[in-house]
Amino acid sequence: MNTPSAVPSSPASATPVAPVMAPLPGTGGGSPVRRGGLGPVGLVLAGGISVQFGGALAVTLMPRTGALGVVTLRLLVAAIVLMVICRPKVRGHSRADWTTVLLFGLTMAAMNGLFYQSVARIPLGPAVTLEVLGPLVLSVVASRRALNLLWAGLALGGVFLLGGGGFGSLDAAGVAFALSAGAMWAAYSVFSARTGRRFPQADGLALAMVVAAVAFLPLGIAESGTRLLDPTTVALGAAVAVLSSVLPYTLELLALRRLPASTFAILMSLEPAVAATAGFLVLHQALSATEALAIALVIAASMGAVRTQVGRGRAKSA
Repeated sequence: MNTPSAVPSSPASATPVAPVMAPLPGTGGGSPVRRGGLGPVGLVLAGGISVQFGGALAVTLMPRTGALGVVTLRLLVAAIVLMVICRPKVRGHSRADWTTVLLFGLTMAAMNGLFYQSVARIPLGPAVTLEVLGPLVLSVVASRRALNLLWAGLALGGVFLLGGGGFGSLDAAGVAFALSAGAMWAAYSVFSARTGRRFPQADGLALAMVVAAVAFLPLGIAESGTRLLDPTTVALGAAVAVLSSVLPYTLELLALRRLPASTFAILMSLEPAVAATAGFLVLHQALSATEALAIALVIAASMGAVRTQVGRGRAKSA
């Protein structure tokens, strides 16, 4: 996702306030940045770059396997790696725990599938920008503050510019897939928070990734068939999984041990710009001045929504 790297929310966080804001399970939400704070910031930025360049690599793989095949390979490899690293316990969980993991996994599968269908039709930068609207809308609705009308207006202005007043320059199906992926990203934020409260560390994420991989496997086989077994395709798919899921998740896990969740969310708001850069460097997808301004407006709206929600939380504490 961009597709967002798999970052579940902290057990203490119930409502997401940005595209990816809450800390990872067991991280404690990070501590204020002190001397040397550039370290965790660099880790988050590296994770974001990894995600977007992984998405660009996925686009180059699509002629070999199709969008559904790419998603299948990414989810399968990521599930295997996370299961080996996390070694989650499968016993001792309630029916409600497993229901939460099941819904989290299905949401993750839908989010990835819709997003890759989008980038198969429209450039990476605009696709990520449209996708970010899902969690951004969730953030504005959850905040219930008048100031968020400003951020919503900025985001709508960005979308209007991105579509040239009617999305005539972008494939309509690609736009629809990106917006649908954004809706799934918002749902992903909710279910990741619930999973984080029910499972220690990243156990719930690993189990949900298995659910997502199993759910998507029939679609990948139907579209790609034996092409999924080609050694070169498998190697490229593994690279996409590492760049888009495993590596950014690990970097963010390390960063959030020393970084406030609000700072993390602001940094993640930059992903549309990173995606546009990756699309230009890897896929030679140049943006017009209007499209660049549209992306900047959505980024500003996302950052503003994060800062508003953080200020609200501090006021409540006071």
